[in-house]
Amino acid sequence: MRVISGEYGGRPLKSLKGLNTRPTTDKIKESLFNLIGPYFSGGTTLDLYSGTGSLGIEAVSRGMDKAYLVDINQAAVSVINENVKMTREEDKFTVWKKKDSQALANLKTAEERFDLVLLDPPYAKQQIEEVINLLVSYELLKPQALIVCETDKHVQIAPSSDRLTLYKEKTYGTTKLTIFEWVDD
Repeated sequence: MRVISGEYGGRPLKSLKGLNTRPTTDKIKESLFNLIGPYFSGGTTLDLYSGTGSLGIEAVSRGMDKAYLVDINQAAVSVINENVKMTREEDKFTVWKKKDSQALANLKTAEERFDLVLLDPPYAKQQIEEVINLLVSYELLKPQALIVCETDKHVQIAPSSDRLTLYKEKTYGTTKLTIFEWVDD
């Protein structure tokens, strides 16, 4: 596993041992960023089920200003911190060991808003619609923000807000990328 492109392109990333984390493959990560970018001119990213930090680090490598990398698993948070150190720009990253709902509540209190939200929860524990609804109700999305959902290919996501429009959807083997855009009134 590595950073695909941008400022940190080619640098190796550590992964977690065991089966608790399912890292996004380099092929899917490259396809994802080609669908939404592939490069950015600033902005803030939230990688809510960060695992190794791979997606959030890739977003910053490709031009995002900063990223929040959140995971509930302590072993994952340790790997995320190691991968962030590899960038030699730790100030661009905020790493939290928190439950998804707790992190979103803290971000609401901090009045943070995001240009890009990456949601890649463990497939067996997906509650993506509930998380998207919290992002909307907590007003955590900037105009034209993208929400990228990585799920099993059979999962259908139907956000409750009519301000979220389907931007793109693509299936790769057993993985589906569903991308929504937050549209201004």
